Amino acid sequence: MFLQSLQEHRRCFEKLAEIAPAVDRAAQAIIETLQKGGKVLICGNGGSAADAQHLAAELVGRFETERQALAAVALTTDSSIMTAVANDYDFSGVFARQVEALGKPEDVLLGISTSGRSQNVAEAFKRAADKGMATIGLLGADGGVLKDLCRTAVVVPARRTARIQEAHVFILHVWAAAVEETLGNSGVPQ
Repeated sequence: MFLQSLQEHRRCFEKLAEIAPAVDRAAQAIIETLQKGGKVLICGNGGSAADAQHLAAELVGRFETERQALAAVALTTDSSIMTAVANDYDFSGVFARQVEALGKPEDVLLGISTSGRSQNVAEAFKRAADKGMATIGLLGADGGVLKDLCRTAVVVPARRTARIQEAHVFILHVWAAAVEETLGNSGVPQ
C-alpha cells in the first residue's frame, strides 16, 4: 500500500510542471494584493478548509523567515458565522456572505476544492467578482465548474483526492515562500 501510494504521489508531482505558469500567476496575484494593502481571503471544505487555515497561518505568522504579519483570513474558522449563515440562509452561502462583509476590491479570494465543484466556493467566487476582487481557484481533477468562475485557475492534474491534497499543500508552501522572498519586511504597507 505504501509503495503504491508513493508511486501515485510521484506521478502526480511529475505532472505539476505542466501547471507552473498558473501557479506563478497565482503567486503574483497574492503578492500584488499584499503589496497594495489588501488581504487574502481563503475558503474550502473538509481537508481544503484545513488547507485554507494552513495558508492563513503561514501568512499571518510566518513560513520560513521572520517578517511582519500579512493580512490573511481563513473563512472556515468562525463556527458561529458558518452555522448562522447555514441555518438562516443556506450552506451554499457560508463563504459568500463573509466575502460580502469582509472583501474589498484590493483583496484576493482563494477558493480551494479538490473536485472543483464546491457550491459554496462557487458562490463566494461570484460574490468576489461582483466586488471587483481577484480570484484564484486551487483545484483538482478537471477543475470542475470553479475553473471558469475564477480569474486564475490552478488545476492539479490528478483524480485521487489524496494526491490532489498533497499537491495543494505543496503549492501553498510555494506561494508562502514566494511571498516571503518577494516581500520580506519591505513592500507591505504598515
